[in-house]
Amino acid sequence: MRFDELALPESLGKGIAEAGFTECTPIQEMTFPLTLNGKDVAGRGQTGTGKTAAFLITLFDRLLKNDQGPGQNPRALILAPTRELVVQIHQDALLLGKHCGFSVQAVYGGVDYNKQRDDLRHGADVVIGTPGRLIDYLKQKVYTLSDVEMLVIDEADRMFDMGFIGDLRFILRRLPTFDKRQNLMFSATLNHRVMELAYEFMNMPEKVSVTGDQMTADNIEEILFHVSRKEKFPLLLGLLRREGMERTMIFVNTKREGEYLQSRLIANDQPCRMISGDVAQEKRLRIMRDFKEGKLPMLIATDVASRGLHIEGVSHVVNYDLPEDCEDYVHRIGRTARAGAEGKAISLADEQGVLSLEAIEEYIGHPIPTEWAEDELFVNDFKHVVKPKRTKPVQRGAFSGSRRSTRPFPK
Repeated sequence: MRFDELALPESLGKGIAEAGFTECTPIQEMTFPLTLNGKDVAGRGQTGTGKTAAFLITLFDRLLKNDQGPGQNPRALILAPTRELVVQIHQDALLLGKHCGFSVQAVYGGVDYNKQRDDLRHGADVVIGTPGRLIDYLKQKVYTLSDVEMLVIDEADRMFDMGFIGDLRFILRRLPTFDKRQNLMFSATLNHRVMELAYEFMNMPEKVSVTGDQMTADNIEEILFHVSRKEKFPLLLGLLRREGMERTMIFVNTKREGEYLQSRLIANDQPCRMISGDVAQEKRLRIMRDFKEGKLPMLIATDVASRGLHIEGVSHVVNYDLPEDCEDYVHRIGRTARAGAEGKAISLADEQGVLSLEAIEEYIGHPIPTEWAEDELFVNDFKHVVKPKRTKPVQRGAFSGSRRSTRPFPK
């Protein structure tokens, strides 16, 4: 199916054409006949299959065809679990809706609080945000949800994982009744908890799954290496040199591991940066921008970056640590081979990580192909990171300078 066959409004079609979209992806082809006719949909598809464009095009089509003129409160609400995903959806919305004439605002933490509040108070047709800050402004009566006619929940399973379900229900209960709005829910996974939420707050949703029981994309080449923990870094260096990784994402389980890996890679002439939940939002956005533009060849990340981010041309994903949550494996490797491209996912299973392997393979429905690393693949002449010497803290007394005072308190 081609986009020019959908009978979309001219202004929307122009934005789609300028974005370079010509043919629908499978999930778009399955959902558009439903969503463009006003049906509620709970859609599941592999990450990178075009879910964001599917709900944004439906959203703009509905707002254009039900044009009510400029208003103060949002007509459409898109909820996402992470700041990075909100930023990504906002960028895609500005691109696809460039000629539609709607104001689109992103609302998330870590950036100027007062500016976002003032912008939201001035009015926005489409609001994209994380639950926490949206609730904050809602309680301050900066805006209301009484005029919302389109609701989109993206990565609903992640909402549960991150503990946002209470906030999500708080927002949903303040919307017009489900039969007075259109509701769309898209995610890479739709488990029982998510479908329970769908049936509670949606209007008889159609469940659409473009992947059946297959969890990973066919065009991702998966490889697993069994390796001891002390051999992981020499093997990683060897893989980086052999594979010719142009744009690579390396996933770790903890911020501490990521920081240590970053310092080791830089010491061995491998430029990289790291993002995690603790990195300031402005810095995270700057690092992501450099990575997307090709200025940064390698990005180390915790699972804060494993979902929803569309980055063109990621050639390789490396699981330096196998994830403890099997669903995160699907989201991590989905950063490559997006929109029909090909990619490679390499996983390193050490003594600790191998404990998660059985659950991951059961979840994805197939064993990960194993390769055995030859001795020449390991780089053993790597430069070690020199750790700064820890100095013993000086104890200072209450009354003396460098030595603890033994004088009694005055009576």
